[in-house]
Amino acid sequence: MRLAQQYEYPERLQPERRKAILLEWITFAYLLSVVGVMYLVMGASQAMKAAWLEDSLSLIPPLSFLIAIRLVHKAPSKIFPFGFHRASSIAYLAGSLALFLMGAYLMYDSSMALLKQEKPTIPTVHMFGTTVWMGWIMIAVLTWSGLPAAILGRMKLPLARKLNDKALYADAAMNSADWQTAAAAIVGILGIGLGFWWADAVAALFISFSIIHDGFSNLKDSGAQLLDRTPEPLGSNGEKLRQAICDRLNALDWIEAADVRLREVGHLVFGDAFLTLTGDRKPSQEQIEEAERVVRDTDWRVGDVALAIGHSGHSPNSEAGL
Repeated sequence: MRLAQQYEYPERLQPERRKAILLEWITFAYLLSVVGVMYLVMGASQAMKAAWLEDSLSLIPPLSFLIAIRLVHKAPSKIFPFGFHRASSIAYLAGSLALFLMGAYLMYDSSMALLKQEKPTIPTVHMFGTTVWMGWIMIAVLTWSGLPAAILGRMKLPLARKLNDKALYADAAMNSADWQTAAAAIVGILGIGLGFWWADAVAALFISFSIIHDGFSNLKDSGAQLLDRTPEPLGSNGEKLRQAICDRLNALDWIEAADVRLREVGHLVFGDAFLTLTGDRKPSQEQIEEAERVVRDTDWRVGDVALAIGHSGHSPNSEAGL
């Protein structure tokens, strides 16, 4: 088995990896500022409360990514002989679960506000000798919470695809959609100012539906990944990857037939290759190394693949690990 650091990311992707880490640190610091300022000005507005809770839980995905990106580079140990690649999958699951639960809570909270016909008010404050409606301050804060996040998200999306990191992708997609949350909350605040008390709770409901949709889709995908689903790499087709490996192995003259099964392990792809050999001779060490090299060279995301070797009319009965 190759050490984790040898195939975690190829050298050509190291600049993207460093950029992704930098952007996630920037995102984390930025979201901290948003959460702090929004808490100070949210008042009794359901829409502002919804936006604040979303931004608070939005801290989990970048933090999970930053922890996971360090863990995946740890070498295998006696306790964890297969390495720490699934740390990325766990980060993806944590972010997805937080998003889904937050959306469910917001839906309940805003629905109860509508049923009870709670009528929030937005007060005025005195600033520099002038009376200012707090709604304008809230709108300014929401603008700060939406636009920079959307820009950061769009910067992270292509990096997530190149690195095949679904935790980063989910975080980027959520950031990219933050302007919708901010816009809905702004509509709710303006509705209160115009006397439509229900506009605030309806805006919060709209936000909760969006959050639940994103959370559920990511939760389903992260759960399937942990259950060793057939890979669905970002920006490519998992079946095409499997077929490409089979074609490369079948092109070797000492292999009569090859079949492969793959699974996602974080941002990498692991699996088994079942080889039926021509003739009755055992493959040489050079031939096994050739097969390993052929599999590895198919795609940088291919990690450990065990070779199960047999002859025509016999089941594969030996294994070699890449």
